Amino acid sequence: MALPRRVRLVEVGPRDGLQNEATPVATAVKIELIERLADAGLPAVEATSFVSPKWVPQMADAGDVLRAVLASPRRRPGVDFPVLTPNLRGFEAALAAGAREVAIFAAASERFSQTNINCSIADSLARFAPLADAAKAHGLRLRGYVSCVVGCPYEGAVAPAQVAAVVRELAALGCYEISLGDTIGVGTPRAVQRMIEACAAVVPVERLAGHYHDTYGMAVANVYASLELGVATFDAAIGGLGGCPYAAGASGNVATEDLVYLLHGLGIATGVDMDLLLDAGTFILAHLRREPLSKAARALLAARHARR
Repeated sequence: MALPRRVRLVEVGPRDGLQNEATPVATAVKIELIERLADAGLPAVEATSFVSPKWVPQMADAGDVLRAVLASPRRRPGVDFPVLTPNLRGFEAALAAGAREVAIFAAASERFSQTNINCSIADSLARFAPLADAAKAHGLRLRGYVSCVVGCPYEGAVAPAQVAAVVRELAALGCYEISLGDTIGVGTPRAVQRMIEACAAVVPVERLAGHYHDTYGMAVANVYASLELGVATFDAAIGGLGGCPYAAGASGNVATEDLVYLLHGLGIATGVDMDLLLDAGTFILAHLRREPLSKAARALLAARHARR
């Protein structure tokens, strides 16, 4: 199969990245980051998560962030700002803040599901049914996430059939797209392809997205392996931010800068301006007082400084 000519990127840094930061990030900084990412040409920026502030204090300002972004005079037409809603209460709060797209999540590993959200996979999906109905009733788009699609920190390897079963259920709930998350980053290209092949047997590959963590340095290779099977949507986090509190040693998502460098090198259109993307990464990493995990960002920023 020929590689896709265009890829849609879903930037998850403001949510999946920042929620793992122990030090509070100011609301104004989050808003500026989201707007910079949208200005860089990213078509979807996951803005925040409507979770209990007791469990994720970093997301306590979810409503303020989303309302500000949606009302901003800098808002670019055609950019989506999905938000994570783990339950009906979160959905209602997101709806009140103006959300037009929400996301739900399930795991492909029973033990991970129990550890993460204290219920079985089947129960987690059943709990999402009222939320899915509410999203449909209010005309909101619904996106699904599946965790541990290749491996689990507790169970080890996860069978592709287990992933496909969860994908089928999320599709039945009305998810227009299902993001396949290698939560602990153990995937290798062939393992990822076997998983995608199983999932593409139950939903069209056009409805699948890749979400790969870079724990073992395999995220970019796994993206390429996914492209070979026709996957044309990928999640990424600016600067490689993120991780998983339930998976020891799990590093962040594939860096948006690395992914854009790969795709543009392959001649695949993304609509993203790399210079503006680097500026967005520099902005948030300065606030977090750290260097980028992205190798592409490091090299490109070094080249930029050398030219000055």
